[in-house]
Amino acid sequence: MIGGAHVRLNGWQQAAVALGSAFGALLDPRRADLIAALGETTGKPAFERVLERMKRSPEGRAVLLERPRVISKNVGHAWDLPENTFGAAYAKFMGSRNFSPDDRPPVRFMDTEELAYVAMRAREVHDLWHTLFGLPTNLLGESALKVIEFQQMQLPMCLMSVIGGSARFNSKQGSLFLEHYLPWALRAGMNCTDLMCVYYERHFEEDLDVVRKNWGIIPAPPPATKVETK
Repeated sequence: MIGGAHVRLNGWQQAAVALGSAFGALLDPRRADLIAALGETTGKPAFERVLERMKRSPEGRAVLLERPRVISKNVGHAWDLPENTFGAAYAKFMGSRNFSPDDRPPVRFMDTEELAYVAMRAREVHDLWHTLFGLPTNLLGESALKVIEFQQMQLPMCLMSVIGGSARFNSKQGSLFLEHYLPWALRAGMNCTDLMCVYYERHFEEDLDVVRKNWGIIPAPPPATKVETK
């Protein structure tokens, strides 16, 4: 299995893991392992639909055939690319936050290697989407990106994350999300290409503005109101 040992679950076990992961993630949204488990145990139909779309796309088929991984040994060259490139923007995003591409938890609950790869790919391109849409990694930025991810993949976990994140907003954050980030995210998610069918690694050396235009990306506009976003 991609990145870890496969754990086969029956229906009751899957429901128990999903409920436990959802409850734990609500208590501590920083638990990436719980969010990953929730995505896998509730997202199989969605991942199957993404897989079929990837098979119908030439670039998506190439991703499935070659199974690139967004890990340090494969994307480390991005740190040496010219400043205007997509790869350099990704490297800046990761470096400024002291993130590592290797920090993603393994896939454990998918039934096939192919579905496991699709789940892992969705997990690993998350920070690439942050870079493309120009979103921060605070609660507002993550919630906005989850709206786009839900539009792109229809994963129940994404919708649950938006609801859970919204419950943690203070009043100013809630107003900013509803009036600014949510309308933008809905428009951005509908406007862009099928982002799971993109072979991102082949475009690292291209200009960031060019790839955004080619993929229909609408970067997040800066909010007019300054609020505490942590």
